[in-house]
Amino acid sequence: MLKFLQIILSITVISLAGYGLITEDFKFQTYMMLFLGLTMLVMGLREFQKGQKGYGWLSIVVFIFILFVSIESFLLK
Repeated sequence: MLKFLQIILSITVISLAGYGLITEDFKFQTYMMLFLGLTMLVMGLREFQKGQKGYGWLSIVVFIFILFVSIESFLLK
């Protein structure tokens, strides 16, 4: 289940990033960051399931940082 969710979130991030690069319109960049953070959260949860706590905690910390940055971007709009 988590692998499927990670694939869906990754495709969403790649699509939003590709849209921004092709059209040079970065209005969806904050959403891309939010989905990237959620992808990192899912990756961290998968690492915990595998028993690799170091990579799991690293992914969770990266998720918190990206979440903070995306919320800050939403507030600055």
